[in-house]
Amino acid sequence: MKEINKLAGQTLVYGLGTIVPRFMNYAVLTPFYTWIFDRAEYGIITELYAYMVLMLIVLTYGMETAFFRFTQKTNNNKDVYSTALLSIVISSAIFLLFFNLFIDDVAGILGYKDQKMYLRLFAIILATDAITAIPFAKLRRENKALKFSIIKIVNVVITIGLVFIFLKVEPSLREQGKSILGKFYKPEFGVGYVFLANALGSLSMLIMLLKEIISIHFRIDGALWKRMIKYSMPLLISGLGGSINDALDKMILRRIVDSDNPLEVVGEYGASYKIAVLMALFIQMYRYAMEPFFFAKTEKEDAKDVYAYVMKYFVVYALILFLVINLYISGFKYIIAGSHLRGGLAIVPIVSMGYLLFGIFVNLSIWYKVKDLTKYGAYLTILGALITIAMNIVLVPVYGYMASAWAHIACYGVMIAGSYLISRKYYPIKYPVLSISKYMFFAVAIVIIISYIKYNNILVELGVNTLVISGFIAYAEYKDKAISILIKKEK
Repeated sequence: MKEINKLAGQTLVYGLGTIVPRFMNYAVLTPFYTWIFDRAEYGIITELYAYMVLMLIVLTYGMETAFFRFTQKTNNNKDVYSTALLSIVISSAIFLLFFNLFIDDVAGILGYKDQKMYLRLFAIILATDAITAIPFAKLRRENKALKFSIIKIVNVVITIGLVFIFLKVEPSLREQGKSILGKFYKPEFGVGYVFLANALGSLSMLIMLLKEIISIHFRIDGALWKRMIKYSMPLLISGLGGSINDALDKMILRRIVDSDNPLEVVGEYGASYKIAVLMALFIQMYRYAMEPFFFAKTEKEDAKDVYAYVMKYFVVYALILFLVINLYISGFKYIIAGSHLRGGLAIVPIVSMGYLLFGIFVNLSIWYKVKDLTKYGAYLTILGALITIAMNIVLVPVYGYMASAWAHIACYGVMIAGSYLISRKYYPIKYPVLSISKYMFFAVAIVIIISYIKYNNILVELGVNTLVISGFIAYAEYKDKAISILIKKEK
């Protein structure tokens, strides 16, 4: 199908701006951090970046999706863009002001009284990323995927370069009696240099987007803004629920786990979680391409057929990645360079499946977005968040962070079921539920069975597991032409 090929192509291009930069983080920064930092220090990185996930949702408050929706509904794209961007610029400036005014209170609540500068840098990263969200959405709306990707990649290259200068090059030079940063460098700042590098990288991204930012006509359409806010507020609530589902475990684990060194537990959990997040990267890459693609199809007669068609092939390819992550775990575990942080590998198949379920929910969510019923997205995500909160609070003190991992499966499973059932009333789509269920059953069964097989030789393990993955791909090709559908030419 022509639409599938187009969506796949856009997904790959957006992957340059999402998968490639974040894979660089995996391939470079995650091993580096887990090598030079102890478990508690890595716990700080894990916890604060989890808070960042939550706060970025607050600071963008659904304006990205509102921007897509209102450019599709109206012919006045300039007003929609300027209204959305100026709204976020103003709110981000207010956030920065009050965050710094009340920094002592914030540091006390979060438990970082002695690391206030970490939090100031944290706020700069948040405000900058929030402001750039709308220019990036504009690039996506205009199908400028290549520019989108280049800016994202340059940002990460700058961040990685600065991290190595701060944490490797400068310390090595100082051991030799040399320096490139002089009195500006404070070795005791430690983990703070991670946040400084990120802040400078985010600011560089803002500079690269200046053309898109200054091109607006500096005016907020009040009536339009009210309509956009009304549309986006339920998305903010659902986004908060979604970020709770994604990040709550890292945020509260330190406070509820039964351990003498809770930050060490957070560090161990966060390190293994990084491997499972490879699935999240695929979902994010796909989502960047999916949203404008789905909205563009809304008025077409075959829209529902396309949505159902896309869902099936999304699941097939996500399951292939699920198998790759978990059957090649003997290799992926070395993303965690420090063996002292590899104690949580058992969570990888659970969390990666949780993210796959989230991807299914993302596909299902099109019904309430195109019908302007975003309140249902909020209800469903709040329900998922309540499940996540309950499971973590009740079960983590007993079962540790394994309960946090299973909470992802539970919350997204309930959200999928609820979304599917409600959609039958407002926007019914004939998804191939039976076919999708078979694929998921086979993939999960493969991972469970393989986990009980012990190999004495890594080459034998890789060979056998490669054959198993190939068998799954062959099955998908035989049943649905799942591979060739993306490479055959449209006649």
